[in-house]
Amino acid sequence: MNNTFRSFNPNSFNNPEKLPQSQEERDEWLKADREFWENNPMRYDWHDGIERKEFTKEFYDEIDKRFFENVKPFAPWKNIPFDDLIPFNELRDKKVLEIGVGNGSHAQLLSQYCADYTGIDITDYAIKSTSTRLKINKLNGNILQMNAEEMKFENNSFDFIWSWGVIHHTANTFNVLKEMNRVLKPGGKAVVMVYHRGWFNYYLVGFLFLGLLKGDIFKTKSLHKTVQNFCDGALARFYTPSSWEKFVSQYFRVEKTFINGNKAEILPIPASGIKSKLLSIIPDSVSRFMTKNLRMGSFLISRMNKK
Repeated sequence: MNNTFRSFNPNSFNNPEKLPQSQEERDEWLKADREFWENNPMRYDWHDGIERKEFTKEFYDEIDKRFFENVKPFAPWKNIPFDDLIPFNELRDKKVLEIGVGNGSHAQLLSQYCADYTGIDITDYAIKSTSTRLKINKLNGNILQMNAEEMKFENNSFDFIWSWGVIHHTANTFNVLKEMNRVLKPGGKAVVMVYHRGWFNYYLVGFLFLGLLKGDIFKTKSLHKTVQNFCDGALARFYTPSSWEKFVSQYFRVEKTFINGNKAEILPIPASGIKSKLLSIIPDSVSRFMTKNLRMGSFLISRMNKK
């Protein structure tokens, strides 16, 4: 969880899988989601600011360095970052869509290995940043400002959809799944990461560390609201493996769902030199066993096929 406090915390968003109950509510949540990410783009600079000039090659290299350093302990790759999740060798003649491009780390990877890459995002910042990144690196791709709940693509447009930590923040995640199904070709595949509502990352850390030790639960009187106060996005949904698979079942067949998470999650204490030292002592294989096998991680990752 990211220690990002948000000014938006609607009383109507009162459970971890809640969907909007009206168009007015959905529009309010969409506005808040867009404003949050416009003002808090994902740069992996929560603890140490990025001193590189924004929108330069050095800026993007530093973002990737931080991002991939976080990823490697729980998802080590053979040749390319994320090659245990993204079937790069199958994408040479495929059309790929990414939902939520952020600062373009995945856009740079995917655009090199597929026939046609399109990335969408709701913020001006993400469109500018990812477009600039691709231009600097002389890579081709279509970067479009678009709401994933209302995609402007024809039916059956893409072979593969990738989305990492995005669609659980949207105003209505169900609408995104419906649109993903529509724009995927018959036999199309998707890999999606959403937040996991697990015994450790959500209940234990949420109640004991965020709720009691930080005292937030005495203000909110709700574990759900306390967790929301300490995670990123204007709002964030959390799913169990069974609730997620049931949720997506109308549009997708889930091939595999598994849990993982950043190594730092196994020590839910503030970032510090001591925490860094302790984490460096713990072998990556041990942290993977804890986040994955013991289901302590906050990432719920699914490989899905269009129905």
